[in-house]
Amino acid sequence: MKIRAIENKDNTALAVAIRKVLIELGVPKVGTAYEDEELDAMFEAYENERSIYYVVENDQKIMGGAGIAPLEKGNPSVCELQKMYFLPEARGKGLGKQMIQMCLNFAKANDFEQCYIETLPIMQEAQKLYIKTGFEYIDHALGDTGHSSCQIRLIKSL
Repeated sequence: MKIRAIENKDNTALAVAIRKVLIELGVPKVGTAYEDEELDAMFEAYENERSIYYVVENDQKIMGGAGIAPLEKGNPSVCELQKMYFLPEARGKGLGKQMIQMCLNFAKANDFEQCYIETLPIMQEAQKLYIKTGFEYIDHALGDTGHSSCQIRLIKSL
């Protein structure tokens, strides 16, 4: 499996993969990434300055991904780790840790001072990974992500 920057040709396969994971996990369709308009145009969504989205590809099949972007309506020194989801066959291989490290390296190179994450209480494995990577829980939302169902928030100083 290889990790690379998203390409325009990845949009449809990535949207299908992310929605499949969200449905598998029983994530609400409202107040989560499921309803984000950008989900069907991820390449375009991450063309912005100080943003990047990486995909995991195996035999030309998109297996998931993760991205970094400035926190919406937040402090410009804070970025957000966004839309980190992997199909079941890509899990348990250390890809999450690799992906987070690539995203954090990009964030540091683009002068972000902190990285923020929102997730759901049911995503216990993701939370364990975030904590192992140095993120800490906070009790309030930052910025305006539109993800009202994501009530678990974490932050890491870069």
